[in-house]
Parts: sequence; structure tokens; C-alpha cells
Amino acid sequence: MLSESMAALGKRRSTIRELFEYGNRRAAEVGRENVFDFSIGNPNVPAPDAVRQALLELVDEDPVRLHGYTSAQGDAAARAALADSLNRRFGTRYTADCLYLTAGAAAALSAVFKALSCPGDEFVLFAPYFPEYRCFIESGAGAKCVVVPPRIEDFQIDFDALEARLTVHTKAVVINSPNNPSGAVYSEGTLRALAAMLEQKSKTFGHPIYLVSDEPYREIVYDGLTVPFVPHFYQDTIVCYSYSKSLSLPGERIGYILVPSEATDSADLYAAVCGAGRVLGYVCAPSLFQQVAAKCAGQTADLSVYAENRRLLYDGLTAMGYTCVKSDGAFYLFPRTLEADDTAFSERAKKYDLLVVPGSDFGAPGHMRISYCVQTDTIRRALPLFERLAAEYR
Repeated sequence: MLSESMAALGKRRSTIRELFEYGNRRAAEVGRENVFDFSIGNPNVPAPDAVRQALLELVDEDPVRLHGYTSAQGDAAARAALADSLNRRFGTRYTADCLYLTAGAAAALSAVFKALSCPGDEFVLFAPYFPEYRCFIESGAGAKCVVVPPRIEDFQIDFDALEARLTVHTKAVVINSPNNPSGAVYSEGTLRALAAMLEQKSKTFGHPIYLVSDEPYREIVYDGLTVPFVPHFYQDTIVCYSYSKSLSLPGERIGYILVPSEATDSADLYAAVCGAGRVLGYVCAPSLFQQVAAKCAGQTADLSVYAENRRLLYDGLTAMGYTCVKSDGAFYLFPRTLEADDTAFSERAKKYDLLVVPGSDFGAPGHMRISYCVQTDTIRRALPLFERLAAEYR
């Protein structure tokens, strides 16, 4: 006998991955340049030169150290370097022992949800949300997802709806700012209001409600916007971070969990993260890229490319009649589809080799996610196809 739930997950990948694989098959038929794949958040800008320099320096070191096991939670010197970088940037006092290095943000989130979960626990998500949260929470951690419906006019927090969903069973609230898929960024005022509500509810329920902040897009913002550092506003924050987007290293799978010492029961919380990493097999993140991340902490790829792509896509689509909230960060737009059935719309778009992800997968039906971390010329050539698609609905 096999686990039926695991077999089901293996037989049907996420819609994002299914579209990505469809695009690969279609590219083999008509040529990669003729497939306009906006399905997956795969950065198109190269990693900064600092990454290449770090690799060149590292390959001359002792290969046993370079490619061998590190401590389960990550090399102590690498963790200390990353803590120092955070301290310089955000005025904090973190140490190496606040950080657990992971194979990307997915491993970070999975370990945190596993570390926090007890029987009957609930995790609150804000739609639209990254679809794999459900997999990590329900199938991985054995907990329940409670969803706050989207506020589609701006994709900010609906605090009345949130309050109605906070109960004694709430273990954590999950935020993702800048957001995948909407590109929304929570302001300082929003975070203060969220912190105040969670503090009040934590006292009422007699236990801390943790705030899990998923931050792989922290550095990708536009128009001079700044992303507030969430632990400044709420002490029971746990940060999950990845270098996949900031350093354009998605395939190298390197990130971290930050457990601030100010968090309630922080020592036990960190121990639970370590235990979850052990159970899930997420010990010792890729050792080479632990060292690369440490050497390149605080640097980014040339993220300006995404600003131009955003401008072209947003201006082009809205001129055609698509309704869209302008993104403040990340590299996605989340327009409304031109029919209520967003899955049917996504299928119709394939006729033009336009690959867009239905919003239903993100908990926001009637929308589509367009990932614009592609070559700028791809967007220019795709816009006439979006126009032809729109014309079918007029």
C-alpha cells in the first residue's frame, strides 16, 4: 500500500509546473522563441558578478571543506556573516544562532510549518497566496489552512475578514510581501495594524500567534518603495528567505530561516526548526552556496530589468482593456481574466502560445498570474497576442 495523498500529489504537479512543462514540450514543436511562457518565476537576469568571483575564490579552497557536510543548521561562519549583513541593513542584533540555512524558501517554509504544528492547529493565509502553502501546511505539517478572501481592488489586508478567522486554534498567520502573485507590498501602517491585532488576539487566546513572513522578493520593489522589515513590528515573527530572486540563483536552492531572539520561547522555537529539518531531511543546505551567499550577502542582480518589463506589460495590457492592479514589487502582474472561468481563459490563451497561470490556484478566481521575469523582447512580441486574445471577448 502506498500513501494515496502522496501519490495524488506526485501525479498532478502544481498548475505552474504543469504549464512550465507544457511550454517545454511546445517549444520543442514550434521553437522556444515562439512560446511566450509567463508561467514560472524563473529570473531571466544573470547573477551578479560577485557570485562568479565568489565561486572562483572558493574553488581554490580545500575541496573536502567546500563540498563536505556542514553543521545541520549550516556553517557557523556563513550564518554569522549573514547575521552581520542583516544587522547592518536593519539595525538588529542577530547572531549565527538565529539562522538556520535551508535549501531555498520552500524548505524554510516546510520546516517552519512542521516546527509549529500541533494537532488541531490552523494557519491563516491571505488570498492570493503561493499555491504550495497548502501542500506544505496540510500534507507536510498536518495542519489546516484558513483563507482570508482577497481584497481585489488593491490586494491589501481585509482586517475585518482576518479578525473573523482568528481563533484559539490559530498557530500562525502567513504573509508574503512583496506578494506572489499580486506584487502587493504591505506598508508600515498595515504591518503595525496587523501586529496590534495579533498581539491582542494572542493575549485573548493565551498563546502566541506567530507571524511567518515569506520574503523571497524583499529586494524587488519599484518607484522608490521600501519594504518594511517585519520583525521590527512584531516580536513573534519568523522570516523565511531565499536568494533565488535577489541573486538570481533559483536552481542552487539556498535560503534561511530567521528566528529572532525576541520571539516567544525562541530557544525552543529554534530547536523545533532544527528538529523539523531533521525529520524532513533538510539538514545541511548546499555547502558551496552557503559560502557564496555569505560572501554576497546584501548584494543583488540587476533588478532594474524587471521595472521596464513591468512598465511595458502593465501599460500594454491596461490599454487593451485588461483590468489590473499595478504591482509594487516582485515580478508578477495579476490581471482579471476576460471571463469568469480563469482556467478556461488560460486554456484559450494557449491558442496563441501565451502561458498564464489561472488565479484560482492562488485562491483568487477570475484572475491570471503573468510572470514578467522574461526577456523584454518577449513581452514586446507577446503584447499583440494578448490583444488578439482580448479581441475574442469584444
